[in-house]
Formats: sequence, C-alpha cells, structure tokens
Amino acid sequence: MHYYSTSNRELRFGLREALMKGLAPDGGLFMPAPIPILSRDQLERLQKMDLTQIAVMLSGLLFGEDIPVDKLQPLVEEAVNFDTPLVQVEEKIYALELFHGPTLAFKDVGARFLARLLGYYTREMEQDIHVLVATSGDTGSAVASGFLGVPGIRVHVLYPSGLVTPLQEKQFTTLGENISAVEVSGTFDDCQQLVKQAFMDRELLQQMTLTSANSINLARFLPQAFYYFRAWAQAPDHAKLLFAVPSGNYGNMTAGLMAREMGLPVHRFLSANNLNDIVPVYLQTAKFTPRPSVATIANAMDVGNPSNFERILDLFEHNHERITDLMEGYSYSDPGIKKIIRTVYEGTGYLCDPHGATGYQAARTYLDQHPEYTGIFLETAHPAKFRESVEEVTGKPLQVPERLAVFAERKKQSTVIKPAYRDFREYLLARV
Repeated sequence: MHYYSTSNRELRFGLREALMKGLAPDGGLFMPAPIPILSRDQLERLQKMDLTQIAVMLSGLLFGEDIPVDKLQPLVEEAVNFDTPLVQVEEKIYALELFHGPTLAFKDVGARFLARLLGYYTREMEQDIHVLVATSGDTGSAVASGFLGVPGIRVHVLYPSGLVTPLQEKQFTTLGENISAVEVSGTFDDCQQLVKQAFMDRELLQQMTLTSANSINLARFLPQAFYYFRAWAQAPDHAKLLFAVPSGNYGNMTAGLMAREMGLPVHRFLSANNLNDIVPVYLQTAKFTPRPSVATIANAMDVGNPSNFERILDLFEHNHERITDLMEGYSYSDPGIKKIIRTVYEGTGYLCDPHGATGYQAARTYLDQHPEYTGIFLETAHPAKFRESVEEVTGKPLQVPERLAVFAERKKQSTVIKPAYRDFREYLLARV
C-alpha cells in the first residue's frame, strides 16, 4: 500500500517511510491509498470477533502488504491485548468504554500499536529514533507507557504547564528510562506547533532521526478504527447506528470516518466538543477558523487548531456538503459538562468522564429528534483520571484504580521551556 500527502496526492511513500517521517515533507499528513473495503463476508466474520481478533484482521488489510503477516500478527496481539466493551447506559444509548488498556484511556490502542510497529522497523538502526509527542492529557501517558523500555527509541512528551490533571501528568513525568517530559509554558497548540516545526527543520533532521507519536502519525490514528468495528459487532442487530465522538485533535473522528469508508455500517457521526468548537462552527458555516484554545475540564479536547481535520477535508475532497451529510457538531461549557455528568449518574448510575459526558449529551440530543437511531458515545478515559472534577459533581469519593494510584507518590521530572522553537531545538540537540 502507498500513502500520499494531504497537501499533494502525487507524493507517494511506503509504510516504513511514512511511519518514520510522521509528517510528509511538504507539511501534509499521510493518507492510505487505496482505502481497503471489507466484503459482506468479512463484515460477518468480524461480528464474531473480539477486539484483538478484529485488530489482527484489519491490520492485515491495512499493513499486510508491507509487513509479513507472520511478523505482523504477534505485534498486533501484543499491542491490542484488551477489549473495548459496549455498555448500555439507557434505552438506545450505549457507552463504548475505551479505558480498559494499561493507561485507562482510548489512546492505548493507537500508541501501543505504533510503538510495536516502530520497534519492528528500528531493530537494526544504529542511531536512536526520537519520538516527539504533544499532549493535552492522555496521549502523553499512552505513548509513554507504550514506548517505555523499547530499545533504540527515545520519547519526548511536550505538554502545556498546568493544563493537564495531576494524575495525567504523573503518568508520563515519572517513568524515566527512555521517556522525557518537556513542560511548555503555553497551550497544547503551542506544543503541537513546536513538534511540527521540528519536522520541517531540515538542518535538525540531518543530525537526528525524528518521528511523531501524535495522531498526525498514520500508525497512531488508523488503528483507532479497530474499536469502531468492535462497537458495531457488539451493538443490537439491525440497529441504525450513530457515533458521538468527543473531539479535540480529531484523530478519533477521522478513524471513525475511515472505518465507514472501509465498509462499517454506520449512518451518522456527532462531533462532541467543549468550548473549543472550531469544527462545529465549520459544520454550520463552512468556514474553518483556528483560534487560541481555551482551558476546560475536558482538557484532552482543548485544541484550537485540530490537525486531523485536514484528513477529514481530504477524505471528502473539501466538500462541505458531503461532510455535513455525515457529521453534526455540538459544544458544551464546563458548567454544562458538569451538569451532564450529574444528570447521567443520578438517572442511570453510569459515571462519565468529562469527555464522555459531551458524547453522551450529543447522542441524547440527536436521538430526541431522530428516535430511529441507536447512539454509541465514546467513553474515552476512566473517570478517575479526572477525579477532582468528577467528585465535585457527584459529591462522592471516587475509587482510583491501582494502575493510576501508584503514580500519585512518584516524583515528577520535567524540563521547562518557553513556547519558542529556538528553546525546543536547543533541548533536542542537547540529546543527540
């Protein structure tokens, strides 16, 4: 399979090169060509599979031309070794729980998959590969966990100072070994911009090998399509499905739309957002206008210039009408999100995290007007990762899973820099 740049479809690369580069040389994002389409028989077989089996089958279609199946299968089985259960919250509304991996967040799927693919390609490299990742919360912990101890790979996690929860921060600033944390005195968008500038710095790239573990890397976002198929496999037969997707950098939404292009029987996608509503505004006005992000309690969605929306525009050839035929946008303030968490918890006993809460409400609102649908909202992280906000809403203590609790007493280690590329460049060069 080949991968082209969203900025120039004539530029084509193989999997290894696209994986290593992260970003296309012209600044575009990589997309697969062609997108494999599942047959009716393949879809029927998927309905009887768990997430790991689905991941193995779809990985063969997406990456099997580049990596021998006998080498690819064990990598996938090691990476995706947990499930994503579908839990009924109320009539015709289900939560797809994506927090059953090692770091209790949906990004475990893509991060662990990417780590093992990179490990496969870097086994015989003489020079270390440096993985850059910008995070507003869960990406950092998932990537750090996925790459911890992988020989020949050094990870640099950039995050906005004071804008991730304490437990999220501890998950990637306390690991040591080949994981380093870069605390940026700015926003997530500043962190993301620093990463992009590094990939466009030709002089820097001559001195060190860089790639990205953000969802701009195709091997981070494409595996997220696996759990959309897993959700469909668990849903009631013949249900007319919609997915409500809490959205920040839009890797998750892009993966869902890619799954649909591959043949997933789903009819509608709802973009659920906090006050950073750049895409909902686009859906209403056809104008995509990035702006500085606003800090909220749903911090993983605090993105003012979502990178992966470029992939969505490419997928539908920049046709606003085609996009709005599939997507509808919703946004919620912090008080609104807290009210949703409380209402759902008191009414059903189900506890949402702040991100999942936006997805639930988007689904609930749409179903009120379109009762023929069955709604699935993505519960992207365990509520305990947002303990302070959730306990404030429910008024009850929240038990923290042991996998999270162990980080509380560990000592944070980070390098603090200003949101200036010169400072980040100096940081990187000091680690060649």
